[in-house]
Amino acid sequence: MRRFWVILTILLLGTAFAAGCSKKQSQRNPDKVREYANALYNQQLYPQAIQEYQHYLNTYSLSQGEQANITYTIANIYFDRLHDYQNALANYLKIKQFYPESNLQKEVNKKIVASLERLRRSADAQQVLNETTSLNPVKHKKRPGAVVAKIGNREITQGDLDYEISQLPPSVQTQFKDKAKKLEFLKQYVATELMYNTAKRKGLDKDKDVVEATFQAQKNFMVQKLLQQEIARNVKVDNSDIELYYKANKDKYAEKNKKGKVIRIKPFNEVKSQVTQDFLAEKRRTAYQDLINRMTKAENVVIYSDKVQ
Repeated sequence: MRRFWVILTILLLGTAFAAGCSKKQSQRNPDKVREYANALYNQQLYPQAIQEYQHYLNTYSLSQGEQANITYTIANIYFDRLHDYQNALANYLKIKQFYPESNLQKEVNKKIVASLERLRRSADAQQVLNETTSLNPVKHKKRPGAVVAKIGNREITQGDLDYEISQLPPSVQTQFKDKAKKLEFLKQYVATELMYNTAKRKGLDKDKDVVEATFQAQKNFMVQKLLQQEIARNVKVDNSDIELYYKANKDKYAEKNKKGKVIRIKPFNEVKSQVTQDFLAEKRRTAYQDLINRMTKAENVVIYSDKVQ
């Protein structure tokens, strides 16, 4: 019996502690929480932004319209930034189901269709199109960041612009640091979006050449993704291995005269960067060949070299 009272006391204390923590959390200024989520978004910390927006949505008493707007923001991050179309679709459907009076519904329908298309569920996308009487965009609460351009009713924010630039190779990104260059990039981005919209209205997304090129691009990207995953898993860098590689290939990093005679062996610290690159390149080639050999054996591949003309 005494043990029962001890357990009960612990449970009550735990409940009180949890309630206190919950109360303390709820005392956070909701405006500050949303501002913090916006800041995470603008700094391209998208998973963290989603977590904070979700916390804001779950913790505070919000109007139906505000709940729909926050859910829409989360969905757009999944769609536009993380390219996670399954989670994007789930959140768009949540708006459709739980906030039917929201003025976002028409835009949500468009995004549902786009998500389904990217998930290669064309039949489902067509069904949504058939069920929707109008897909014209409507104004909705803008996303974090100042609006720097508009295409019809679609707003492009500073966050959008910064994100698109961040997707460029690092060496190219440096070309768009000042305002004039960013403006130039923005104009080109808008021009591309206009041409894409026109091409889609003309049905070019269903053109046989476009469909085939899309398939080939997807296949190549999938292969590259697989190689990245497999090689990253099998290629490990250890300083001792790099030093051993250097010792086995010292002549490769030596200074030589015109006749090819070694006149100076460069010390490891002087050529460490180059040695590391060469070591990784060799490891990747080995990992690639091992992968191909395993797949060739598993798939029972036979190449008839003598029949090749």
